[in-house]
Amino acid sequence: MDKMEPSMKAFFLFVGLILWAGIWLTGFDVIHWLLYLPATFFLISAIIGICPGLLFFREIFREKQP
Repeated sequence: MDKMEPSMKAFFLFVGLILWAGIWLTGFDVIHWLLYLPATFFLISAIIGICPGLLFFREIFREKQP
């Protein structure tokens, strides 16, 4: 597993905090539960430095070696 760069960690942290701010401003009881997933995953990825979604899509779109 490869760790991500500090700039990507900062991006995930920023996006996760913006999503949580939007959830808070809208109201926790108003939004659908599905919106909690990306907001939480962004923060977890920023904290631990590994993004499972990014690893998954790198494998899918990896160029085949001859």
